[in-house]
Amino acid sequence: MKTTGIHHVTAVAGDPQQNLDFYTEVLGLRLVKRTVNFDDTATYHLYYGDETGSPGTALTFFPFEGARQGRPGRGQAVATAFAVPEGSLDYWADRLDASDATVHDRQTRFGAGVLPVEDPHGQPLELVEAESPIEPWADGPVPADRAIRGFFGVTLHSEEPDATANVLDVLGFDRVDSEADPDDGAERVRYAAAGDRATVVDVLHRGPPRGRPGVGTVHHVAFRAADEDEQMAWRERLSDAGQFVTPQKDRQYFRSIYFREPGGILFEIATDGPGFTADESVAELGSELKLPSWLEDERERIEAALPSLGDADETAAADEGSETVSDGGSGAPTTDEEGEATAADGGERR
Repeated sequence: MKTTGIHHVTAVAGDPQQNLDFYTEVLGLRLVKRTVNFDDTATYHLYYGDETGSPGTALTFFPFEGARQGRPGRGQAVATAFAVPEGSLDYWADRLDASDATVHDRQTRFGAGVLPVEDPHGQPLELVEAESPIEPWADGPVPADRAIRGFFGVTLHSEEPDATANVLDVLGFDRVDSEADPDDGAERVRYAAAGDRATVVDVLHRGPPRGRPGVGTVHHVAFRAADEDEQMAWRERLSDAGQFVTPQKDRQYFRSIYFREPGGILFEIATDGPGFTADESVAELGSELKLPSWLEDERERIEAALPSLGDADETAAADEGSETVSDGGSGAPTTDEEGEATAADGGERR
């Protein structure tokens, strides 16, 4: 049994409107689901991806307006990489330079062109020239021959790189290469899964600084399980390998189990189904706030507490026509072991 790759990545953002504008209007991803953080219903959970948010394309955010800025570093996933067509990096450099993103110097990594960038809230992203079977969202603002085609992979800055490598081995990743990182010469070791999309995990052998949770950081990385039976088999295998794995959680659009690997990074195993069309048609994805059944009785209160996403309403209307916290007072979202950013007092619950 091997995972076929990354299912989704969840990160922490600041202002939700800025987040929405950047990922839909600049990167050209589709807002496929607008719901809430089930543990903090005054906070959105926004999902972006291809036309249907298929596994291997979904980047999701908890936007905490006014929260403390985080710091990507050791013990975190420190970059989320998208696949783009070969020869498109000039286009992307110009497009991102014209936005409120921060664009860094282009690199060559393992023979491929890489454009590092930070979104308006400091979230590290990369565009990697790579083949991908994923079709871009046809009704997005980016030309199809330049558009993002799902994830390429993620970079992990592990507290214990060798121990993280052991967990990746359990998940079915193979070590395929290593090289000195262009930024500082730290060893970057590449691992790959057996699937056809979102298969790459790079592990950095790098020292301090340690990461600090908050805006602009990754919350967790989720890997794919075909169905619930496979997910339960993963739970047993990971537990046998010494990982503390949570019970299954119903996230409406997939089922989830979580564990914090020895390098400090929160991992999830998520089922491929039922998917984002469980409660909306393809044409209507992202067009309105969706709540799980146990929160529907509180819809009026929840909607009143959420910040406005005015442009999202306009974007959703266009889509329909084209089918298209606090950490001791610091304002930083914290993390539980079940995959939600919470308004807990005093840091992560380990």
